Amino acid sequence: MIYNTYYDSPIGKLMLASDGDSIIGLWMEGQKYYGGSVKGEMKDDDTLSIFIKAKDWLKRYFNGEKPGINELSLSPIGSDFRQEVWQMLCSIPYGELMTYGDIAKAIAKRKGKETMSAQAVGGAVGHNPISIIIPCHRVVGTNGSLTGFAGGIDKKIKLLELEKTDMSNLHKPIKGTAL
Repeated sequence: MIYNTYYDSPIGKLMLASDGDSIIGLWMEGQKYYGGSVKGEMKDDDTLSIFIKAKDWLKRYFNGEKPGINELSLSPIGSDFRQEVWQMLCSIPYGELMTYGDIAKAIAKRKGKETMSAQAVGGAVGHNPISIIIPCHRVVGTNGSLTGFAGGIDKKIKLLELEKTDMSNLHKPIKGTAL
């Protein structure tokens, strides 16, 4: 059985999903792939201890605190490659940024390959099923573009501003598919 609950945040309503022990999803209302990694129906349950912990984590995060990702049991559903990318996202410190290219280079090095596609990394980042907690909003284009956030560029900006990220060299993309 998969369970869900909702959290009203400063960036809108969030839906959390759990297998009963771990968080398997966190999506923003209107986000691409909303609930996409969950197959079948979900049962509302606000009483699960993992949901209580996750809501406390979110409250502290939106209050400007820096809760650790490792405070929560996370179990995102995805391929081995996506899991590797999501693990890399978890290593990006609060308020800091990494590019899709940086992630691709790091994974290529780890696998003993010369190169890795930044576009493939972008696909994995875009399908991150546990937004905010697994911080895909901290990934930007090599040229400083704020592209590629399934929750929308404006929400990405709000999250980065909340984290007091230096955004002086960042810009909204003029055109693209991830606006």
